[in-house]
Amino acid sequence: MRTSRLSRRAVLAGTAAAAALTAIPVGQGRAYGAEAAVAPTYRWRTAVIGGTGFVTGVLFHPSVRGLAYARTDIGGAYRWDDRAASWTPLTDHLGWDDWNLLGVEAMAVDPAHPNRLYLALGTYAQSWAGNGAVLRSEDRGATWARTDLTVKLGANEDGRGTGERLLVDPRDSDTLWLGTRHDGLLRSTDRGATWAAVTGFPGAPSASGQGVTFLVAAGRTLYAGWGDSDGTSANLYRTADGTTWKAVPGQPSGTAAKVPIRAAYDKTTRELYVSYANAPGPNGQSDGSVHKLRTTDGKWTEVTPVKPGGTTSDGSADSFGYGGVAVDACRPGTVVVSTNNRWAAIDTLYRTTDGGRTWTSLKDAAVFDVSETPFLKWGGDQPKFGWWIQAVGIDPYDSKHIVYGTGATLYGTRDLKRWAPQIRGLEETAVRQLISPPAGEAHLLSGLGDIGVMYHERLTASPSRGMASNPVFGSATGLAQAATRPAYVVRAGWGDNGNGAYSNDGGQTWAPFKAQPAIAKDAPGPIATNADGSVLLWSFVHWDGTKYAAHRSADNGATWTEISSFPKGATPVADPADPTRFYAYDTDTGTLLASTDSGLSFTARATGLPSGDSQFKLVAAPGRSGDLWLSAKWNGLYRSTDGGATFSKLDSCRASYTLGFGKAAEGAQYPAIYQVGSTETITAVYRSDDEAKTWVRINDDAHQWGWTGEVIVGDPRLYGRVYLATNGRGIQYGEPV
Repeated sequence: MRTSRLSRRAVLAGTAAAAALTAIPVGQGRAYGAEAAVAPTYRWRTAVIGGTGFVTGVLFHPSVRGLAYARTDIGGAYRWDDRAASWTPLTDHLGWDDWNLLGVEAMAVDPAHPNRLYLALGTYAQSWAGNGAVLRSEDRGATWARTDLTVKLGANEDGRGTGERLLVDPRDSDTLWLGTRHDGLLRSTDRGATWAAVTGFPGAPSASGQGVTFLVAAGRTLYAGWGDSDGTSANLYRTADGTTWKAVPGQPSGTAAKVPIRAAYDKTTRELYVSYANAPGPNGQSDGSVHKLRTTDGKWTEVTPVKPGGTTSDGSADSFGYGGVAVDACRPGTVVVSTNNRWAAIDTLYRTTDGGRTWTSLKDAAVFDVSETPFLKWGGDQPKFGWWIQAVGIDPYDSKHIVYGTGATLYGTRDLKRWAPQIRGLEETAVRQLISPPAGEAHLLSGLGDIGVMYHERLTASPSRGMASNPVFGSATGLAQAATRPAYVVRAGWGDNGNGAYSNDGGQTWAPFKAQPAIAKDAPGPIATNADGSVLLWSFVHWDGTKYAAHRSADNGATWTEISSFPKGATPVADPADPTRFYAYDTDTGTLLASTDSGLSFTARATGLPSGDSQFKLVAAPGRSGDLWLSAKWNGLYRSTDGGATFSKLDSCRASYTLGFGKAAEGAQYPAIYQVGSTETITAVYRSDDEAKTWVRINDDAHQWGWTGEVIVGDPRLYGRVYLATNGRGIQYGEPV
């Protein structure tokens, strides 16, 4: 992917005008369409899994006991409530058009004004992504004012675990500094309302570089890490007057100190600790170091706990970088640092109590309790210490309360030995598939990015079985249930023992297919089972977009046959009432294809439909044969009642991104329909109880969650309940109040 960069001269004042957005626990919907009914009030909650994504930063407030904030790469920001022992999401109000702002590049607090909080938002810095924004709050994130920037930020790009890139000037609370990746250093003198480029900053912006990796205050002096050094040029700058920036004399150089990752200042000893690696991370690091600067006289000392480059007991190369660094505000000379990208010997935290002369690995004595989030056992018996550890924090009021973020959770300890996820309320899953079974213990099955498939026996607790095993998946690519035999479920994804599996007990236990097509190893894609579970269709799409021929099995995955008439890469859809029928929508040509011989062959039916977008979605109405609905994004919503021979465009909505069905309203003969789409100008979550003649909006402005166009399903047993996939805020479910 190409990156783009705006001229520094274009980084002028951002627009300060932005109405404060108030978080409201329950919202009133709006009704659309002829003779619309009274809009319902919905309560929205998150189905509990617990974390599941990369926690890129954690920040204890230096002036308020029990107050902390966390940021994620794609799932927004959170505030920690120590009394409730849970996190509160702070950015759920960001809607469809602001999907790129769900990634938090940096955050900052003001020690002199405990209620102030600042967030720098922007997930991608690519040309196809929108510009970043700064949110500022006077009430710890309960309400926000917003300034749109004229530059891009990259909270889900390489270097997302560095930081913090945002800083309140300790000399003046009205002055903020923001380090960008491609547009140098920015400054605001009105508490983030407007921003301007800093002239004279030594770092030269690059269209493909890291730019400023962190900003930190050491007393009244500000330090900036620079991520685009070649290992010999300066990568750490400072200013004592807020005007003149110069390279810090005597700073370390070489491969092990190429990229400054994070920094922390010990106010008592007046020493600045800096972690380094040879790449920004979280991947690609193989060398690193830790150094401290005595700011009183400029003396540098290397205090690296263990130098990368050795070998493990099995002969593997012990290569890694260093990531997080935190100082203990209660105990001078006490510091914690993390390794990162240490796959052979496994990452750890090192702790020193003597300013870095000696270190202890906290992993060696660590005892983990992951009973609250069983998926962290990763299909085995024991949890892992973690990976992608670049966020580390020490509670300034409790020296033994340490937290660190990983690629899947946030661990915490209160005694330096016993560790448990400190993740309650923080949900970052990228959701790919959802099924709400018509019977059985669980009301929900989910297919997820990075953590496979889960069986949700309760929505208020993390699934007790953890990740579906045998095989264990990374990311799921397909999940399907036989409509008339709901105990039979199949799944596809990136597995440790084959890329496809089946269940005969509704998804509680699994077994891998006895065989799989050769292409399934490299390109597992969506999968479907016909209504009675006797036939499987498996489509294949490589992660780079290359499409391959689908395969069919009539013996539960023991043997497979290529189906050349099935459009390559399309998603197979089973007819929920007739086991001989399958459907596929060819998004390249805008053609609906159907099979009436249990998937042996497909022929074209309706043509001339919207084309050119692989995210168009075809779904079949439950309990009916040939009742098909096509969500064609801004092209609108289409329906066929004759098995795809003809389609009619509905005029009740302007756009439809994803659609699903749930239990019918009392007295209604047709299932309730749920969709993410738009009836006017706003893209939102809607329900229809009259076959899409009218719609009511069922989410509110406080509950939007960015991009939500992947999948939505209603509960077939509970009227009004709906499950919504998000891309970084887990599974949201709503119910009428």
